[in-house]
Amino acid sequence: MSQWIDISQVLNNNLAHWPEDEPFHYDTAVTKEMSGSVNIGRITTSAHIGTHVDAPFHFINDGKRILDLDIERYIGPCRVVDLSGFDEISEKALKTKGIPHAERLLIKTALPNKPDRFPAEVSPITADGAAYMKGLGVKLVGVDTPSVDSISSKDLAGHHALYNHDIYILENVMLDQVEEGDYELIALPLALEEGDGSPVRAVIKPIEEC
Repeated sequence: MSQWIDISQVLNNNLAHWPEDEPFHYDTAVTKEMSGSVNIGRITTSAHIGTHVDAPFHFINDGKRILDLDIERYIGPCRVVDLSGFDEISEKALKTKGIPHAERLLIKTALPNKPDRFPAEVSPITADGAAYMKGLGVKLVGVDTPSVDSISSKDLAGHHALYNHDIYILENVMLDQVEEGDYELIALPLALEEGDGSPVRAVIKPIEEC
């Protein structure tokens, strides 16, 4: 029987974060010696740390928050594809994979999975790439980078193109050791009522042929 594969970045105090954003920090705020009974941990972090999802409010002032989103999008069959030979996730790149249909698409790029290093650049999703995904039936796309846009982007064309095609965004999944193919995905965000994003624990399991 297939086993679940954890494709999440481990949350620890060495995890890379967006420049000028709140880093992840965990400490034991109360020890058993202090309380007489328990240890109590404390976390401070950005909502966009490690493996996480974006809500539209992240880049649109009147966009939906995390709790407004369809939780079904984050659970179900997905396709993993390797586009590490391309500088951008475009229609041209996606067509090389001959994908007939995919509701959830996880994309491996050339960026090595090194959670303690924030990248200088990533492979962005282009407008025609987002439109092509829509034609495939994609409802959620996941990338192994901290953004679906270039690191220096201010207009966030990839985010907006995906939004315009009703495609949810999952970022910083760990795919270096994952083979192309069909999987089950679980990547549930936290129930953050006002959240513009949320860390997730993302796992996949190969779909076994009958």
